[in-house]
Amino acid sequence: MDKVYQTVENLHKQVRFFLLGSLDREGFPNIKVVLPVKERISLKAIYFSTNTSSLHVAQYRAKPQAAVYFFDGLAFKGVMLKGTMEVLEDAKTKAHFWNKGDVVYYPLGASDPDYCILRFTPTSGRYYHNFKSIDFTL
Repeated sequence: MDKVYQTVENLHKQVRFFLLGSLDREGFPNIKVVLPVKERISLKAIYFSTNTSSLHVAQYRAKPQAAVYFFDGLAFKGVMLKGTMEVLEDAKTKAHFWNKGDVVYYPLGASDPDYCILRFTPTSGRYYHNFKSIDFTL
């Protein structure tokens, strides 16, 4: 299982886009494509920046259950993670993950009230590759 974890960890640090899943009021999944923050620390806590006013932030606040999917389309590898999403709005966290290019989206900088950080904490996952799936826990 250590080899699977390391493979998934490496893929997490290489991919460009992530798909985030949240649940709406009726319990239906909603999917959104996002970019990761500049610093990818570990598979055990994945961070994203987004608009505080967005629909998926409201959904995570109501129901923190979430899924994250990322993949390498050329190698036909993919990872689906299940866990919980937290909305972080404290100044220290926002400043830590701030990217100066984000000013395009958040004109007030890291202190913009419409800028927040999402922290995804996975509990389990499934790795797909070579026509096989491997379930794992974190």
